[in-house]
Amino acid sequence: MALDIVVIGSGAAGMTAASTAKAECPDANVMVFTEDEDVAYSPCAIPWGIEGKSEWEDIVMHTPEFYEKERGIKVYTKTRVDTVDDVAKTVTANGQTFSYDSLVIATGGRVFVPPIEGADLKNVFIVRTVRNGKDIKQALETAKNVVIGGAGVIGLELAESLNNMGKDVTVIEMMDQVIPRIADKDMADEIQSHLEERGIKFVMKAPIQSVNGDGSVRSVTAAGNEYPCDVMIFATGIRANLDIPKQLGFDVGILGALVVSPTLQPYKRGRLVQDIYVAGDLVQCESAIMPGATMSQLGSTAVKQGRVAGMNAVSEKKLLFGPVASPWVSVIGDKQISGTGLSLGLASWYGIDVATGKAKGLTRARYYPGGKELTVKVLADRTTHRIIGAQIIAGEEATGRIDWLTAAAINGMTAEDFLFRSENAYCPPTSMVKDVVISAVEDLCKNLGQ
Repeated sequence: MALDIVVIGSGAAGMTAASTAKAECPDANVMVFTEDEDVAYSPCAIPWGIEGKSEWEDIVMHTPEFYEKERGIKVYTKTRVDTVDDVAKTVTANGQTFSYDSLVIATGGRVFVPPIEGADLKNVFIVRTVRNGKDIKQALETAKNVVIGGAGVIGLELAESLNNMGKDVTVIEMMDQVIPRIADKDMADEIQSHLEERGIKFVMKAPIQSVNGDGSVRSVTAAGNEYPCDVMIFATGIRANLDIPKQLGFDVGILGALVVSPTLQPYKRGRLVQDIYVAGDLVQCESAIMPGATMSQLGSTAVKQGRVAGMNAVSEKKLLFGPVASPWVSVIGDKQISGTGLSLGLASWYGIDVATGKAKGLTRARYYPGGKELTVKVLADRTTHRIIGAQIIAGEEATGRIDWLTAAAINGMTAEDFLFRSENAYCPPTSMVKDVVISAVEDLCKNLGQ
């Protein structure tokens, strides 16, 4: 008898799980339920869709019709799963009951909107789905002043896109730096200055207190000051969507997401739940840098988890999902910023005494045209000398360099080991003869010896 596989959620984790399950077990009856109207798209691309750099149909990689015709997967859009019975092994949606042999919960996360007055006014938006993007783009047709709440990566990418569209953009952030938590202040300040030079205004250390207007937004109040706007967008971070897991009584970890086993199965009162797997933004991960919990709400993590959850849903031979360093990269204006492992703030949370090394140079040989400025910062545990994190700002080619440092951190290399073992490929159009990454680790070793 064919297996019945139900997947709740159509993001990167959910659709990867569905496709993996079907590929591994072609006879399986795979069904996906999603409240969204679109599937298989990257929320990271929404700022570019709003700006017009990407067409909406290009952001959505596949349609529900594609999945049914080409992969034999039935996708129910605009469909909310009301209840899950993990004893009877059924889900109920739109008044219908569906049985499952294995269930994958990939309901993702929701934008956190502070509980303040006026958050429900017209032309106040979150940025999470393609529909959000389309609605924002329509509202911007008659808007001049825009306030963005939150200076994380998505908030800054959105600010840059709206600035390119000729809007007057103000970013309001409650912390004292942009890209808080995952970037160090010295690196974040460089990105903020870059955007300020391009005309974007920042208001720091200013919690949003209210959104003001009569029917439609006209201003935002933060730290006692009022900022006029025609459109207000919350980019204030993602919280795990735990509606279904809480209904089922699954264990929630200290970071507000689900505690899972390496097979991506949840727990209920400390006991492993059978035949249910979870993946994506609602999962609490294990850090690859230091023993302990971390979050990894990245598309790359979601795809990796989706593969594990989908395979385990149909196979007796279980795959494992390991600890994460969560490398990330973003293009903001003319700069790329990337990071991996722990920042100074996260290291402090773990109680680590940190030494840092930093170097500046170019992405190409000095005499080769087109080279861009490159800054590399590397962090190590002062006691063990182990590399625990890094951040890079570059005009180009940040991704390969941060992946190099991610491998070093995951494999537990000390700064001295890195210099002993690491080599960089050299060609004038791609790097300096001694890459800036090597120079930064040399500076780190010097500081560790002090």
